[in-house]
Amino acid sequence: MNSLFSDRRHFLSQAFNGAGMMALGHLCADDLAAADNPTFPERANTATQPHFPRKAKHCIFMFMQGGVSQMDSLDYKPVLNKMHGKPLPRIPSVSGELEGRLAFCHAIVGSPFKFQQHGESGRYISELLPHLAEHVDDMAFVHGIKTDNQNHGPSTLHVTTGSQFPGSPSVGSWVNYGLGSENNNMPGYIVIQDPRGAPVNGAAIWGNGYLPATHQGTLLRPTGTPIPNLARPKHISASQQRREFDALRALNQEHMKTRVDTSVLEARIKAYELAFRMQTAAPELVNLSDEPKHIRNLYGLDDESTSNFGRQCLLARRFVEAGVRYSLLVHGVQIGRDSWDDHGNVKAGMKKHCHEVDLPVAGLLTDLKQRGLLDETLVVWASEMGRTPFINGKLGKTPGREHNSQALTMWMAGGNVKGGATCGETDEFSLRSIKEPIPIRDVHATILNLMGLDDEELRFLHAGRLRQLTDIGGSVLDDLMA
Repeated sequence: MNSLFSDRRHFLSQAFNGAGMMALGHLCADDLAAADNPTFPERANTATQPHFPRKAKHCIFMFMQGGVSQMDSLDYKPVLNKMHGKPLPRIPSVSGELEGRLAFCHAIVGSPFKFQQHGESGRYISELLPHLAEHVDDMAFVHGIKTDNQNHGPSTLHVTTGSQFPGSPSVGSWVNYGLGSENNNMPGYIVIQDPRGAPVNGAAIWGNGYLPATHQGTLLRPTGTPIPNLARPKHISASQQRREFDALRALNQEHMKTRVDTSVLEARIKAYELAFRMQTAAPELVNLSDEPKHIRNLYGLDDESTSNFGRQCLLARRFVEAGVRYSLLVHGVQIGRDSWDDHGNVKAGMKKHCHEVDLPVAGLLTDLKQRGLLDETLVVWASEMGRTPFINGKLGKTPGREHNSQALTMWMAGGNVKGGATCGETDEFSLRSIKEPIPIRDVHATILNLMGLDDEELRFLHAGRLRQLTDIGGSVLDDLMA
């Protein structure tokens, strides 16, 4: 009997004619051992009720890889220009790597960009983001967010998974675990990375960690078939493929009769079925050829410099319409000129990065709003850290900025977000919070709350401990709540 099933597994791994499930093999990873958790009762890909009512049913999380310079974009600090080229005055109680940087020769770098007030809220926004500035009254800003590490790898994980160490579930995995998917023909969690390459840590930032593998993000390719092998071979009919899947399910069900714990196999069966349904739904969703010209212009699809992120944003809108619960959009590649890591020539770098995303993000907000979808969609803008108001060493002609884990700026819009609100405030140099810093776990607790989830209730038993996204628990940022 064992050899029979072994032969069957070998046969199935080679057969089924490129069926879509083979493209989703990562959803059936062997680490599904966590699925025996009693807190996981048939939640995968099935919509469940939130802990409390909230408007937002979907989340679009935009991650800017590399560390956005907040004082050149969203955190206006005019004193920097007045003190350009000078060292910072002595600042008490600075600790960690920031203290080390200040102990060395350094010079303040004033922002080379003008800021203006916008909207009824009077929010100061850099000239680099003219299209986004039109939406400030729909956006709520969080200043002085602190992560526990100012190196790209750990800090990227901290913002996207709640832990600076590998192996924890991503924010999207927790949301999908808590709410499930509204569309049984699509994954509940989709990832669209920068077509120029992968972010720091790669798939770890959208991984499921110790949650069942059905809750990790499904990565879409930037060009061609969105998921490898998703399309059914031309010589195979839908009815023939359906018979093959039915035969596979029957064999698996026979196998389950001889086992006590069948959670892994049950998850595999569900993933096969999801892939079969995706062969009809996914190709149509990712085909943008039917979008009218005014929508293409809205997202900047016909401009080479904005088309990449414009496509990501437009796909996210279509996924919201299709009932996908969580979309992660990544802009920036590892560390280099195509990331926001501007250690040198922050002026040129910020011009490039902001231009690539300003029109697409504004287009997304406009499109969601005009379709009546912004109220039911939480939009989040994030990066892994902020930047310093100074550069170590000599100023030079094209100065940049160093890492700063104590002054990250994020914004949110949609759902129950209070447009025009502000939470937290950095000092006059945008070096750190003027009060207690806002830990990233509080931001995560707020995101969950805006999706109708209580971070203290959304837990999973792993390694003998009830785990949660916010680790020791987070406090909701009530100032952002409408």
